[in-house]
Parts: sequence; structure tokens; C-alpha cells
Amino acid sequence: MLDLKNLNAALDQLAQDKGISKEKIIETIEMALAAAYKKDYGKKTQIVRSKFDASTGGAAFWQVKTVVDESMIKSEEEIAAEEAAREAAGGAYVSEYKSEREEAREAAREEMGESLAEGEVKKVRFNPDRHIMIDEAKALKKGVKLGEELTFPLETKEDYGRIAAQTAKQVILQRIREAERDSIYDEFSGKEGEIVSGIVQRVEGRLVFLDLVRAIGLLPPDEQVRGERYRIGERIKTLLLTVDKSQRGPNIYLSRSHPKFVAKLFEMEVPEIASGVVEIKNIAREAGSRTKIAVSSHEDNIDPVGSCVGQKGVRVSTVISELGGEKIDIIQFNDNAEKYISSSLSPAKILEVDIDEERKHAKVTVAEDQLSLAIGKGGQNVRLAAKLTGYKIDIRSRGGEVVAEATTEGDVSGDGIAAE
Repeated sequence: MLDLKNLNAALDQLAQDKGISKEKIIETIEMALAAAYKKDYGKKTQIVRSKFDASTGGAAFWQVKTVVDESMIKSEEEIAAEEAAREAAGGAYVSEYKSEREEAREAAREEMGESLAEGEVKKVRFNPDRHIMIDEAKALKKGVKLGEELTFPLETKEDYGRIAAQTAKQVILQRIREAERDSIYDEFSGKEGEIVSGIVQRVEGRLVFLDLVRAIGLLPPDEQVRGERYRIGERIKTLLLTVDKSQRGPNIYLSRSHPKFVAKLFEMEVPEIASGVVEIKNIAREAGSRTKIAVSSHEDNIDPVGSCVGQKGVRVSTVISELGGEKIDIIQFNDNAEKYISSSLSPAKILEVDIDEERKHAKVTVAEDQLSLAIGKGGQNVRLAAKLTGYKIDIRSRGGEVVAEATTEGDVSGDGIAAE
């Protein structure tokens, strides 16, 4: 006799372990029962469905037929053309001998395909086990429509053979794997753009794989920070960049070099950003080296820069520590382009900013002793300022000579650029 108490406890435990609903598991059991029933007691061409009652442990079975008319049935010419195409593709040379396991898997895939095709209406090769003509269907049910499914009860069976049991097992494993993959995809796709924490599971060449508890995430080389080393067993934070579906499960791509990673770290550390009082307007980043971040406040009494820095620099220090010592310049966003560009070139002191708004071009004049600060090592400071503000920036000496030029794409040229 079926132990219903233990059965329901097992279903609940399975749902919890796999992160899928109990209803989905029962649906899987129903598909498995239908596959097993058809294997032992039905015909291969039949569509068999079942209903499992977890409260009683009983199951009901029925056959499904789709209502069709002449216009929905393939002609003999169409069938002959299909057969010819199949033979040309080598489809006629299929081994007649299959192992029991192969037969079970084939039956499981067939049952899955029938489930996915449920409700579809298309031109078919008429089969009395699967289809019923509209005139005959109307005699059984008034108002029946084309494409509608009619059900015919089947005798309940409880004893199943070895192949049927293997078929049921294969259906259950397949469906649970699919449900688990869908559950993981839904969970992580909802976290795109958020920070996730994981443990370094393995490192293969330059690929780093993180254990995210329910799934494995990939940190590709171009999303890593130059100079960082990842040790197996180490817990690190990453930005969940994208999640793609695949047959083997969701592919989860992570990043530590993306500018949004810095923004999310500040959101975690600064309550004013999390609440929306302080807004991060723009970020320009060269991962592992330096980041410039522009912030603004929606309330006059809140200092956006001070909020991000924190008392004695504790907030920004936490972010810098997570980024392995990456330098961070926090400036206040300003609608006045001259003031904004001047601030973006911090820590250099600017004498004058001449804006060509139409060309989004700024000519910035600095004192001789501030040129190296304004440009930065390898042109980094002016390069990040151009990316942050969206203006092409020319750095000029007091005498008007152009010392360095930076585009919004990050290209820098000029005689005043220090060597890396």
C-alpha cells in the first residue's frame, strides 16, 4: 500500500531541494505515468494523459484525440513527398535493434514532444489513434470545434513492466531537470545588473568559475580586473552581467570590470543612493586603476559627495578595498558644463574652460604646474574626464599651446602625456 504521508513529504522535500513547485513535480509524475501506461497497455501512436491524486495515490488515464477535417489532413501526394525526402536524408536506414535504455529514452522524448505540441493545430497525417473527424466528434459532443481535443477514458492499470518503468523514470528525470533549469534561469535572470557573491570553484586558464549555490557563474577574462588573482575557495563579489538559456542549463556571465559594478558597490554602502536621494549620474572606469564617479543630490540639505565618502572616508574605503585598492574620484555633477568639466579633471586646478556646445568640445586652460595632474599618467585623468562628461577635452597651457587631447571614446594624444 502506498504510504501517502511519506509520499507527500518526499514531494515537498524534492520541491524544496530543486527549487521547483510541488505542482510541477506532480505534473511530471503524471507525464511519467502516462508514458509507462502507453508503453505497456497502449499503442505507440496514441496520446495518453494521466491525472495523479497525491491525496489518494491513485491515477486516472485517458486517450486524447484532436478534432480535424479534410482540409487539415495531408494528401497522399504530400505524404509520398515527405517519405521521399526522409529516404534522401538517410532516414530509412535506422537500426531495428535498440537497447531497453534507448527505447525508454526514445519513449520519454516522444512523450515530451507530445506535451509541448499540446493545443497546436496544424496539417497532419491522419491517424485514428490521434485524430477524430469533425462529423464523428460532433456526434459525441455538441459544439465541438476544429483543433479541439476530445478525451476518452482508459482502464486504470497498476502493474508495469521493466521498459515502462524505465520510460517513466526517464520522463521524470528529464522533466525535473528542465523544471530545475527554468527555476534557476528565472531566479538569476531577475538578478541581472545586481551584485552576487560566490566562491571560486575552479580556474581553467583565464576562465574563473564561481559557485553561486544553485548554479555556476563564469567570470570571463575580459570581465576580470587586470592584476587580480582568484584563489579556489575565495569568496568574491561580482556583477551579474547576463543570463542566457541553453539546453544544459542557464549560462551565467559575471563581471568585476564593468562600471556598473562600482555603482552597485556604492549602492550597497551608501543608504542615500539606495533610497534614491543621491543619484549616480555617470561613471568612467579603467578597472583596477582608477574610476571617476559623478553624483548629484535630489535634496538640498544632502551633500552627495560627502554621502559617498562617508565619515572619515569609511564608505569609499570599503568600496576601494573590495576593488583591490582602485583609486576613486567622486565629483559633484553639475548642469553647468564648464563647472562639471572643471570638477571632472580633479585633482588639477583649472584656470578656464571654453565650451563649444555644438561640437561637444571643451578647451581647458591650466597653469604649468597643474598640467601633469590634469593629464594624468598616460593621459588617464583627462581620458576618464572625457568619458565621464561626454566632451572632447583639449588641455592647454596658459600660453594657449595644446598639450593633450582626449576624446569621449578614450583616445588621448599630445606631447604632454606621461609614459605609463
